[in-house]
Amino acid sequence: MTADNVKSIYKKYSLEQLDNWVHDVLNCDDITSQEIYDMIVKIVDDNIEYHKKELTKSIDLLSLLKGQTSVDYELNNATDKDWEDFWHSPESYGTWESSQYTEEELNAMCDAAEEKEKCREYNLREAEYYNKRAELDAIVEQVKAAGGYE
Repeated sequence: MTADNVKSIYKKYSLEQLDNWVHDVLNCDDITSQEIYDMIVKIVDDNIEYHKKELTKSIDLLSLLKGQTSVDYELNNATDKDWEDFWHSPESYGTWESSQYTEEELNAMCDAAEEKEKCREYNLREAEYYNKRAELDAIVEQVKAAGGYE
């Protein structure tokens, strides 16, 4: 059996387990959609935290192997200008210039949502995702700068 066959079998097995889990959780009367969503988000967050810790250990080891005695893990060393450039600072222009909708249209869409709170929660989760993504991208850049991923 080749390595590709093993990967293929494991991939098929994993997807079948996911299929079984989705059917099981959807058919359980006591579980709400929100609970399913919250659990999936928690699992992904836990996975991110685990890999961040492992990446930190790997960066430490790589630094030691290359003769460095310390590594600066400051992820938020960007200047205010850097963050403004990153987010294109739409507030400073008074509008979301790249948006295809006017502010009134955006407000109407949020008002039309089932509940305004759900819209707010979605926006907070989306912002949290982008923050974590930026942190992970910064870590990857540190690894590359330390000579990793080559």
